[in-house]
Amino acid sequence: MFKFRSIKLIAFALVALFWIVACSPQSGNNNAANNSAQPQTLTVGTNPWSGYSGHHVSVKKDFYTQAGLKIQDILFQSNTEEITAFLSGKLDLAWLTAGDAIQMAGKDPTLKIIFLCDYSNGSDGIIGRGIKSAADLKGKTLAREDVLFEKVLLRAYLEKGGLTEQDVSIKDLPAPDAATAFSAKRVDSAVTYEPFLAKAAKEGGGEVIFSTKGTNLIADVLITRPSLIANRRAELLSFLKAANQGITLLKAGDADAIAAASGKLGIKPEELREQLTGITLFDIEGNKTIGFNADNSNNAVKSFELVAKAAYDFKVVPQPLDVKTLYDDSLVKSL
Repeated sequence: MFKFRSIKLIAFALVALFWIVACSPQSGNNNAANNSAQPQTLTVGTNPWSGYSGHHVSVKKDFYTQAGLKIQDILFQSNTEEITAFLSGKLDLAWLTAGDAIQMAGKDPTLKIIFLCDYSNGSDGIIGRGIKSAADLKGKTLAREDVLFEKVLLRAYLEKGGLTEQDVSIKDLPAPDAATAFSAKRVDSAVTYEPFLAKAAKEGGGEVIFSTKGTNLIADVLITRPSLIANRRAELLSFLKAANQGITLLKAGDADAIAAASGKLGIKPEELREQLTGITLFDIEGNKTIGFNADNSNNAVKSFELVAKAAYDFKVVPQPLDVKTLYDDSLVKSL
């Protein structure tokens, strides 16, 4: 009996020892494996531009989660707020205009454009009341945000009338507020974009007097830092593939995707569907064949060069920029 109890006690002790070892938190190799299994958060910023809807679809439909990513998604109310957040290190990735990226390069020349999101094809514009030509803006009040892409757009229109910003009374307001000011008839004209452009024009008793339709004047892009490209390349590749899923659904006019993105933007699905007709969306294939293809006459680099020249002209950057240092197309070209 004593022998039998001893055997039982020894067996129990061996089983207990097995579980202690198996569950012990002191194993360095196990800790490394567990830590590496936990995805680091990618903090991603957008603003209320309808062209970023592919990203919103991918968030809503959990494409990023399915790709093994952990995303903190932040919607800023203006480009200026998002620019400030990126430059202060609060964002890993930011969907912004190429103009914003080039403007930011004056303070952080290391940032990299890694993906072409879209070309505005009529969804950025200038609205006016009683303005029949660019020359009619002389002496009028105009609201616009003090960001490079809006300055570029405004300059392109003013030059048609032989004017500069010095000939107009400028009110510096974020794009949503500029649209509101026009709707309330506090200004004669405003530079803004969808989802505010058409609505403000109608409410303010005016019309769209100039837009990006038929141009690559304003390109929207995804930016990050060299450190992420070097140290978290696999995550960035997974992010682009997941974002591409949302973009593909939007390009196909998928009703669920439209509903998901419009909900994020606070507009009706039919409004977003209409706004997307004024935006040329680019997927991964479009990035390869058009966006970063030097042989394509509509490539994004030409747009970057145009805006970079304007940045220097407007004294937004202290010296001319070599745009080739501002983008890294190796990610999209490897997909």
